[in-house]
Amino acid sequence: MEESVVADFVGRIHTSDVESDDPVRGRVLLSQRRLVLATTDVRTTVPLSGVFDVVVGTVPGDLQSFFSDSVTVAYERGGTRSTVLVEGESDDMERFTRVLFKALLRDVTVTVRHPAKVGGRVTDATDRTAKVSLSPGAIGFVGTDDSFSVDLSTVIDYDRTDRTLAGKRRPALVFRHVPENRTVTSIVTVPDERALNVLGRYLRLEYEEVRTEVEELDPTEEELEVLVSIYSAGGEASVSQVVTGDATRTSMILDSLRESGLVVDGETGATLTRKGRMVVTTYLESVNS
Repeated sequence: MEESVVADFVGRIHTSDVESDDPVRGRVLLSQRRLVLATTDVRTTVPLSGVFDVVVGTVPGDLQSFFSDSVTVAYERGGTRSTVLVEGESDDMERFTRVLFKALLRDVTVTVRHPAKVGGRVTDATDRTAKVSLSPGAIGFVGTDDSFSVDLSTVIDYDRTDRTLAGKRRPALVFRHVPENRTVTSIVTVPDERALNVLGRYLRLEYEEVRTEVEELDPTEEELEVLVSIYSAGGEASVSQVVTGDATRTSMILDSLRESGLVVDGETGATLTRKGRMVVTTYLESVNS
C-alpha cells in the first residue's frame, strides 16, 4: 500500500534526539504509518503503531513557556518509551491533530452498545461491531447494521472501565452525550489499552475545555436545585415547573444561570446547556458517591 503524506508543515519541535533543552525549528511530516520530525541536525521517526497516547494543548511544566498550540505524542519503540512535542500555527495544528487521530484510529474495530441508556432507562440494545470513523468535531461508529455519530460538543461525561465480552475482559469507554436534548449513554469496547487511550483522548478534545469551566463554577444550593429540577423535567422546563418557593426569586435565579451559560431560553422554558448538564451530573455523582 502506498504511503502518502497527510500533513507537512514547519513548526517547533522537541524530542529526545534534540540536544537543546529548548524547542527548535523543524519540519513535521505525517503519513498513515509514521510521524517524522526533522531539523537541520537530527531526524526522529515515530511509528504510529507504537503511539499509545496523544495529549492536545498540555505541555510539561518546564516547556510551557515555549509552546502554545501544541500536541504531545507518547510512543514506544524498541522497548523504550519516549515523547515528542510539536507546536505550530493554529491552522497547521488543527489539521495536524485531526489527521493524526484519524491515522491512529484507522482500521480500529470496536464493539458498541448504543444507546445503552436513554436518560436513566436501560435499553435493550445489543452489542455490535463497528469501525471507527473520524470527521471534524465528530466520531462515527460504522457497522453493517446501525451506524451512528457522536458530536464531540455534546459529550458531557466520560469514564474508562472494563467489560466482559465473549468471556474476555476488555477495556471500554462509557460516555454520555446529549443529542437533541436527551442524555444518551453509549458503551464502546476496544481491542487494547492503546486504542482506549487514543479514542478516549479524541472524545475528550472539546469535553476537557468545558469541564475546566464547569470546575471553576460554584453554584449556590438554590441554583443547583433549579438546575436539577430542569434536568428532571427532561432538560427543559417552564418557570412554573421549577418554582421551589417565591416565583420572583426563581426568575432571579434563572437570570443568574443564564449569565453563567448554564441555561438558555427554549421553546417552552429554560433549557439546560451542555455546561448546565455537566454541572448537574457532577452534582448528582457527588451526592450518590
